[in-house]
Amino acid sequence: MDRDENPPAGVNPNVPSIARVYDYWLGGKDNFAADREMGDRVKAVVPEMPVMAYHNRLFLRRVVRFLAGEAGIGRFLDLGAGLPTMENVHEVAQKVRPEAEVVYVDNDPVALAHARALLATTGATHVVEGDLYEPEPILAEADSLMGLDQPVAVMMLAMLHFVPDGDAHRIVRTVMDAMPPGSYLVISHIGDTPQLQKAAAFYSASGTGAVLRSPERIAEFLDGLELVPPGAVPLPEWRPDESVPALDRVTGMAATCGVGRKR
Repeated sequence: MDRDENPPAGVNPNVPSIARVYDYWLGGKDNFAADREMGDRVKAVVPEMPVMAYHNRLFLRRVVRFLAGEAGIGRFLDLGAGLPTMENVHEVAQKVRPEAEVVYVDNDPVALAHARALLATTGATHVVEGDLYEPEPILAEADSLMGLDQPVAVMMLAMLHFVPDGDAHRIVRTVMDAMPPGSYLVISHIGDTPQLQKAAAFYSASGTGAVLRSPERIAEFLDGLELVPPGAVPLPEWRPDESVPALDRVTGMAATCGVGRKR
């Protein structure tokens, strides 16, 4: 059946979703005509956006391998997780550390439906419906599901640029204050360039405001944490490996990522 004609219950296929636009750029199939239209409109202004999305996914894989391996982290809290397209946090983490637990958090019905399907294959993967503007209930549920008494990797990938300054810093502070020492914060965030400003205008027109920030302002989210080398850097420059395409590496330079450890 045509997915556009048979959306899941509670989903309005005529309203674009950031999670589904991202899925479309990554070559996924869990998106609707409205999502593809918005994705194409943004791509028309910033042709590199799908490649940036791909670099963000490559960063996710590298950083989760580092956290589950070298850093010894066994618990992951993925805020604004989106759709489980390509290799996601639980798949990467559990390849390195089979006992790793993951809590995915989102408010998109399609993202939640697909994430819940993961529970059929692993009892160590949990899904929480939550509003990031109210992090306390999310933290309480994550604590009940996997416990927050041991170091946790908090993932905030490609989501802080959809949150205004005051709320973004409040959310980060509230979440990290609830984490035990030895926990990590992982962020990625698009930058502030003339081209991306045009893309942000499309998001705003759809009802989802985007806040573009300079690399220096993005790095402020990691204030008070011990920066993991190489620090706050463009996406392709965080511990690159053979998975990072050399030819289009420059495309990821407009987005900044970083990892910080709570002392």
